[in-house]
Amino acid sequence: MALIPYDAAAAQGLQKFHQSLASFSFASHSIHIKQNWKQLGVAAVVWDAAVVLCTYLEMGAVNLQGRSVIELGAGTGLVGIVAALLGAHVTITDRQVALEFLESNIRANLPTTLQHKVVVKELTWGHNLGNFSPGAFDFIVGSDIIYLEETFLDLLQTLEHLSWKHTLILLSCRIRYARDWDFLEMLKPHFTVVEVHYDPSTDVHIFQAQKSTLKEEL
Repeated sequence: MALIPYDAAAAQGLQKFHQSLASFSFASHSIHIKQNWKQLGVAAVVWDAAVVLCTYLEMGAVNLQGRSVIELGAGTGLVGIVAALLGAHVTITDRQVALEFLESNIRANLPTTLQHKVVVKELTWGHNLGNFSPGAFDFIVGSDIIYLEETFLDLLQTLEHLSWKHTLILLSCRIRYARDWDFLEMLKPHFTVVEVHYDPSTDVHIFQAQKSTLKEEL
């Protein structure tokens, strides 16, 4: 979602983000993700939260076969690519400036027989939501998209618009600041929120959210 260029000299300890390629194995496929920290910053590298969410999906925690998925703030597209490999129909979204980079990773990593299952669309949270049908998705996924406080209201509005009572939201994140918990609290008046997975090796949490029913709200 946020595209913040960084000076390589100032990014101590983050050498892996300056590698041009990050390689993974998911769903019996080798995946090679192009990274471009210098040009697009945080949107163009693979964060631990994305890898943990892909592992969670691959474990079969939810059944994606034939289901509709939308990924928010997709960045490199790794999560959406893995969801498609696991049988989902996926809409992968990010801001306009990131789409060309995102599409190149999808073309490079999805077999041609699966590329028709993926649509790439521009989505800036809180804007032009009418381009997306409310409740059209079985799953909404996002990795490390909870970190900029100024985007929280727009992200909440987007989640409310896209989801319906059947929609499961999976948010994978490392809690870096108290404000990250604040966003999860913002969700609770509208959604039932539970932590469904924690990876201690990366300090990444996965939270599941689902729209509260009227009965639950009462």
